[in-house]
Amino acid sequence: MDPADQELLTVALEAARRAGELLRDGRPADLGVAATKTSPIDVVTEMDLAAEKLITGFLAEHRPEDGVLGEEGSSAPGTSGVRWVIDPIDGTVNYLYGLPSWSVSIAAERDGRTVVGVVAAPMRQETYHAVRGGGARCNGQPVRVRPTPPFEQALIGTGFAYLTQRRATQAEVVRTLLPRVRDIRRGGSAAIDLCDVACGRLDAYYERGLNPWDYAAGELIAREAGALTGGRPGTPADGELTVAGVPGVFEPLQGLLEELGAWHD
Repeated sequence: MDPADQELLTVALEAARRAGELLRDGRPADLGVAATKTSPIDVVTEMDLAAEKLITGFLAEHRPEDGVLGEEGSSAPGTSGVRWVIDPIDGTVNYLYGLPSWSVSIAAERDGRTVVGVVAAPMRQETYHAVRGGGARCNGQPVRVRPTPPFEQALIGTGFAYLTQRRATQAEVVRTLLPRVRDIRRGGSAAIDLCDVACGRLDAYYERGLNPWDYAAGELIAREAGALTGGRPGTPADGELTVAGVPGVFEPLQGLLEELGAWHD
């Protein structure tokens, strides 16, 4: 491994570990909503803010020249060519309700390309990571995607936005897709869903409306585990559409999503 990438990985793993412990052990019994974002049901808790502050403080101490992009408002350009993309709690609604499917997602970009991704899922007692070109791991052990099933036997993960019109469109896509596959899962954390593709727990995953902090780390981990990833045909994953899947499922799923207009409201 490139020593520079090893340094980024070491920093990301420690920042994610510390934030995960804070969130797991410090969650107040009366946790409430601190703010809303895109709609009244798209929430921020005080722990989102505390975790992002912890992560950005750790990065400022160990990588002061780097840039930062955080979900809860942290933003700095940096001078090193490295930018950290942070989601302090991916799956905030799950966290608010005491459900276990939430994670800390930290990615490092160099010159615009994601080179390190870490997703810590404390309630699963799992941490996933990848370095570009170095494969993907869960708790230090290599992981790979599942063998390719027939499309009609594929288990597909997805997620829904918090905007009413977008949710209605996404429901129509699911209505058409569901009879064509084994089943559909909605876990509530895009980062974990992408890691589940990497670990062979899902055959594919797609979602519209993600932000860079939602998918930056998980997309790299899925890709390094052997998944194909992208957005609309011929484009990378982005806010219009993020798709990841085993070869042989990814391609027909991406084509069907394009046909169904899953990339627009």
